This record gives sequence, structure tokens and C-alpha cells, in this order.
Amino acid sequence: MSKSQYVFTDVHNAQEFERLQAIEKVFDPASCKRLQATGITTGWRCLEVGAGAGSITQWMAATVGESGKVVAVDLDTRFLSNVKLLNVEVLEADIRNIPLEHHSFDLIHARYVLIHILDFQVALSKMLDLLKPGGWIVIEEPDFSAARAIFGEEAICQSMNRVNQAIFQMFAHRGLDFALGVKLPAIFQKLGLQQLSVENDAPISAGGSGLAKMMKMSAVQLAEKYLATGEASQADIDNYCLFADDIKTWAIYYATVGITAQKPVV
Repeated sequence: MSKSQYVFTDVHNAQEFERLQAIEKVFDPASCKRLQATGITTGWRCLEVGAGAGSITQWMAATVGESGKVVAVDLDTRFLSNVKLLNVEVLEADIRNIPLEHHSFDLIHARYVLIHILDFQVALSKMLDLLKPGGWIVIEEPDFSAARAIFGEEAICQSMNRVNQAIFQMFAHRGLDFALGVKLPAIFQKLGLQQLSVENDAPISAGGSGLAKMMKMSAVQLAEKYLATGEASQADIDNYCLFADDIKTWAIYYATVGITAQKPVV
């Protein structure tokens, strides 16, 4: 994935940092629970792909301790400058061609990364190559096909659903799969991974919730890209933001599919 393919590449630093922190606040508890289920412990060597603002990297570092190590990889490491831990290495690189040792990690994690990569199979193959036999991989990806307004003023609900269509088209126009999350279980199974654990989290969220606020941030930052699809107007985007703020509205903004699996021991 080049930076030009990533939909948030041209977002201002402060806005993007705020959005990444909002994602961490909403989704870190579930991510950490999945990571804990792998048995992560002191001495493990871990890889965080798409490290963002660094919260999971720091959690991993605290968990593996001084005898372990965490490698944090991102195309843009501008928000990782404050992660200064002796057992953390930050690399600005593309996971598809990063020069790391084969079979060198006990645990690899990525959240909301593959959906932004046209040839995501290459990235996933690289991660599995870097994983030790018997090691664990945890991947979390969205399924935007689950998105829909559930309750609110009819006209604003219609606007929200048009913005959802714009989100679908934004990904589709880039050759990306807006419903990638639901494809992951079959993909992992085909790759021969074992001990598959599949979770599909599609919360019904009220306006003003953490997820609603985060999606409003995305709508503001990606407004031009949504408009370019022709599926939504500026009025629709404005109504989407009003919907996300209104505590009396309810919606599924998207689902997150979390897959935990173990690489076979050859």
C-alpha cells in the first residue's frame, strides 16, 4: 500500500491523531482481550502492523517485558515519536516488503490495515512468513456492509444511509473490499491456519457514543472523497454528522470481525 492509497493520507496531523486516539479508546479493550487469549507473556517477540498512535504497541511492550520485544511498523510513524521504550523498535516501512527475519515473531497483530491494501493477500502472506511455526496472528478488519441507520428522523436516516453508500463506493473505486472483514474466516481457513477463533462485533450505537464520534471525525475528514463518489451530497454529510451527535439516534456504523489463529507447527 502506498501512502496515496490510504484514504487518510492527506488529513491534517491534529485531526488524524484525534481520530486514531478515538479508535484506540473504542477498540483497544476488545483487541487486548484477543491478544491475551493467545497466551502472550514475558519474553515474546511481537509485531504490530499499522501501529497508528501506538497504544497497542505500548500494551504489548508492557506485557512482554524487558526480555521481550515489540516491532511497530507503519507507513507513517509521525504519531509514534513519543513511544520511547527500550523493548520497542519503530520502523517506517511497508509490511509487504519489510526486511525482517523469517519466522521471528511469536505474535503478529493488525487492526484496520488490510482493508486499505489492494493486494492484501501479499501483506497477509508476508505476516505469516514472519510468524514462527506455532505463533499466533490476530487480525481485525471492518465490514462496512453491516452499516445502517436504525432509529432517527427519517430524512436524516436517509442521509446517513446515502453516506454509507458513499463509503462503499469510495473503497470500491480504489479496488478495495469494504466488506473484507466477513471474508477473513474463509481466507484464514484456506491458508491452513489452526485454532481459529472468529468474533463479529456489530454494536448498535447511540449518537454521541465513542464509535459515533469517531465516524463523524472520518466523515468530516473524508468529505471530499465521499462527495466524489456521487452517492452523497454535502447536506447528507452534514446530516450524518448531526445523526452521530444526536443521543436519540441509533445505528450500526460498521462491524469489526476479529480473527485469532495459530500457524501450524511443521
